[in-house]
Amino acid sequence: MFGDDDFPAYTMGRAAEILGTSPGFLRSLGEAKLITPTRSAGGHRRFSRHQLRLAARARELVDQGMALDAACRIISLEDQLEEALRLNRAANGEE
Repeated sequence: MFGDDDFPAYTMGRAAEILGTSPGFLRSLGEAKLITPTRSAGGHRRFSRHQLRLAARARELVDQGMALDAACRIISLEDQLEEALRLNRAANGEE
């Protein structure tokens, strides 16, 4: 659990605090389909470290003046490329 980047460990409030942003910004990333938080039994959003890294990158791009939808598309493509490279390294025995 502690080593799992996809474990939904952070509440909305804690995630916003870590990122220095508002819960509304995190909700907008969900609406843009960049991140899809897990829901607790009580219906509260929970975020993983991987999702927080994506959200931090989105905030960085938005703070630089990029539109949210463009930032989300770039991040999505970057994330897909990183995963493809990881799979390629694993297939070649490099991991």
